[in-house]
Amino acid sequence: MDSDDIRDKNLDDKHDRCTRCENRCGKLDVYDWLQDIPELPGMSDIVEVQFKNTRKGFYRNTSQTKISKSDIVAVEASPGHDIGTITLTGELVFLQMKKYGFDPSQYEFKRVYRKAKPADLEKWEEAKKEEWRTMMESRTIAQDLGLNMKIGDVEYQGDRTKAIFYYIADERVDFRELIKVLADRFKVRIEMKQIGARQEAGRIGGIGPCGRELCCSTWMTNFVSVTTNSARDQEISLNPQKLAGQCGKLKCCLNYELDNYIEAKKDFPDTSLILESEEGRFSHFKTDVFKKLMWYSGGKAGGSNVVMLSVERVKEVIEANRSGEKVEKLGVEVSSSVLSDKVSDFGNVLEEDSITRFDEKGSKKRGGKNRKRKKRPLNRQNNKNVKNRKSN
Repeated sequence: MDSDDIRDKNLDDKHDRCTRCENRCGKLDVYDWLQDIPELPGMSDIVEVQFKNTRKGFYRNTSQTKISKSDIVAVEASPGHDIGTITLTGELVFLQMKKYGFDPSQYEFKRVYRKAKPADLEKWEEAKKEEWRTMMESRTIAQDLGLNMKIGDVEYQGDRTKAIFYYIADERVDFRELIKVLADRFKVRIEMKQIGARQEAGRIGGIGPCGRELCCSTWMTNFVSVTTNSARDQEISLNPQKLAGQCGKLKCCLNYELDNYIEAKKDFPDTSLILESEEGRFSHFKTDVFKKLMWYSGGKAGGSNVVMLSVERVKEVIEANRSGEKVEKLGVEVSSSVLSDKVSDFGNVLEEDSITRFDEKGSKKRGGKNRKRKKRPLNRQNNKNVKNRKSN
C-alpha cells in the first residue's frame, strides 16, 4: 500500500467518525484529562452515553467487552433498546454525576448491552432519516388540531419502537388527542417532552454574535435567569436586538461578568443623587466602571453640557451638598464629540490604519509630493507639426 492509499484510507476513516457522531463536535463535550492514566483493576464500570444532540445518561457496563470513548453501544430502554455514543469512562464519570446532582448510591443505572452490531446501526440510520419528515408532519397535525404549540425536534429510539417529540408552548397544552393521532400515523410509542426556548437553541446549535458556537450547545447544562438589571449594572444600552440571543431571550453571557461589575461598583456613589453647584443641578449620565469616571449632565444649559468627574470628586461634592454647601464648579465640560468617540488604551492595527486609506485620490511619488497632470488645450496645428517631425 503506497502513501496515497494510506492517506485516502485515513480520510475515509475520519469521514466515518464524523458522520457516525452526527457532527456533534462540541455538543456538551467533556475533555477526559485522565485518559493517559492506565486503567486500574478496580475502576468503575459506569459510563456516560450521549444520544441525539444534548441528551445524555449514565449506564452500567454489564457486557463482558471493554468499551471506550466514541464507541457506539446498545443500551437498555423502556421498551426495547436505544443506540448511543460513549462520551466518558473511568473515574471522571463520578465527577460528572456530582456536577449533575446524581447520587450513585440511590440512582438506578440501566445497562449497556453490547457494542452496536451492523444490523443495529443500519436500523438506527433508517430511523434517523425519518426524523425530519416526522417532525414536519407532526407540525401539520398539531396545527390542524388547533394546538398552540411548536414541535421543535423529533428523536427516534435506536430500535424505532419509540419517538420523543420535543415541543415548546407558552401555556398548558392538552395533547392527548395529538398522541393518539401520532401513534396511529407513525406506528410507534409516543413521548411528549416540553422544553424551553434556551433548551431548543441548545439542541439545534448555531454560531453566536461572538463568532463561537453557542454556549448552550457546548458546555452549559443549567440555565440561570437573565434580567435587564444585568445590562443596567454593566452600563449596556437596553437595545433588544443586541441583547437577545438566537433563542429570542436575553443572552446568557450577560451574567458572565456581572459579579465583577457589582464588586467594582461597591465603591461608587449612588447614581440617583443630584449634584448641586453654582452652575445648576447635575444628574447622572453614564459611568465607566473600570476607569472610575462618572459623567453628569444638566446645569443652567438644560442638559446640553456634560461634565466628567472622578469617583473621589463626586464623593466630595455629595458631602458638600449634604452639609448645605454648593460647589463653585464641578469639573471640566466635555463636548459631545468626545463622548461619542471610542477611547482605547491599546494599539490596534485596525484602528490605526484607515480602511479607506487606499481610496485617496492621487499617487505618491518618490519625492513625497502628489503631481497632478494639467490638461492642455487641444491644438490641431501642434498635432500636425508633431506628425510631420515623426515622418521626417
